[in-house]
Amino acid sequence: MLNSLLKVDKSSKNFGDLEVLKDINLEVAAGEVICLIGPSGSGKSTLLRCINQLEFQSGGTIYYKQLTDN
Repeated sequence: MLNSLLKVDKSSKNFGDLEVLKDINLEVAAGEVICLIGPSGSGKSTLLRCINQLEFQSGGTIYYKQLTDN
């Protein structure tokens, strides 16, 4: 995670028996712009809610790198 501001490692999220996210990996570097695309119900909003800590993950880890003004 050298220049990564965000790293999602094997993230998973279940709602009861429904597995919404399964082993999701994502890395976003400084200055990088990404978008999440996919059909309705594919877990895009759930992933963003987990990244923003609005939902608790069922498994995996999310790493954040704090930016500092210098």
